[in-house]
Amino acid sequence: MTKIAAVTDDGKTISQHFGRAQHYLVCTVEDGRITKTELREKVSHHHGHGHDHDHDHDHGHGQGHGQGSGAEAKHNQMLASITDCEALLARGMGRGAYQSLANAGIRPVVTDIRAIEDAVQAYIDGSIVDHVEKLH
Repeated sequence: MTKIAAVTDDGKTISQHFGRAQHYLVCTVEDGRITKTELREKVSHHHGHGHDHDHDHDHGHGQGHGQGSGAEAKHNQMLASITDCEALLARGMGRGAYQSLANAGIRPVVTDIRAIEDAVQAYIDGSIVDHVEKLH
């Protein structure tokens, strides 16, 4: 049995941006097929800040999006509800989030497949492409 998470806002499609997604859809895979799905809450990148703008973190010193002081702790908070998953599927994310996932033992995959079930099936089949060039 394997669990694969995807970031989502609607429970059906993979969100464009890891940090802004509201939920994870966790798919349980047995014998090469999805046997169960579960919608889990995800702490968003801007959760609890009391204001709504795109960038509340430091971009100084030549670091990429979502890197630097405090970013890893924030990412670990976001990952707390999927520590039982083997992989996380997203359609875009920052390098810091990608690295935090890898550090947590969760394989990050940036896919261009929109439908969660199709992307999970591609992951199971080994045909999914990790588009690391889309990291920002």
